[in-house]
Amino acid sequence: MSNEPSAADDGAAPSNPAPVDKSRRYFLIKATSVVGAAGVAGAVVPFVASWSPSAKARAAGAPVKIDFTRLQQGEMLGPIPAWRGKPIFVISRSDETLANLEQDTEKLGDANSDNLAQQPESARNPWRSQKPELGIYVGICTHLGCSPQYQPEIEPKSFDENWQGGFFCACHGSKFDLAGRVYSGVPAPDNLEVPPYRFVGDSVVIIGEEEGAA
Repeated sequence: MSNEPSAADDGAAPSNPAPVDKSRRYFLIKATSVVGAAGVAGAVVPFVASWSPSAKARAAGAPVKIDFTRLQQGEMLGPIPAWRGKPIFVISRSDETLANLEQDTEKLGDANSDNLAQQPESARNPWRSQKPELGIYVGICTHLGCSPQYQPEIEPKSFDENWQGGFFCACHGSKFDLAGRVYSGVPAPDNLEVPPYRFVGDSVVIIGEEEGAA
């Protein structure tokens, strides 16, 4: 018997190795790649979806159509509509009210609407609106964000013996006339904001779009 080591004993590879199943190898590589890609996609989709604003968020900034057909002279439209989460005051003014808006302007803090951030150019007039008889304002006091009360009566009030009608903020005593112009000497620094708007008929207005928009 020979004592020489065999090929199996010295670690040499067998002379006839088993054939490699390449098709099976390619299948495993592809399957692994697909699973990995699916995992990445699964991680990315929720993250990308978080970039898209919700329907509620989109609606909050969308233009709002308001029909004021039933608004009577001297009244404020109710229920009070909202735009971008803010109340919108829509008021109808009489000829007497309009005449008063051009008088006693020395009591006002910004009678000529010089703060351009508070209204579009079309509202830089004594009544701060496109149509004198119709006033449209954001119902938020420019002091600390309270909502002022509509006080249209021309009569003495506890907060003003010479009250000529307007808006009174009970939170800290700020006063605005019926054009939303702030009185001098009150906490509120600016006039009520006039939102961008355009008319689409005799009794319908769209808040959030400038006049002339398509």
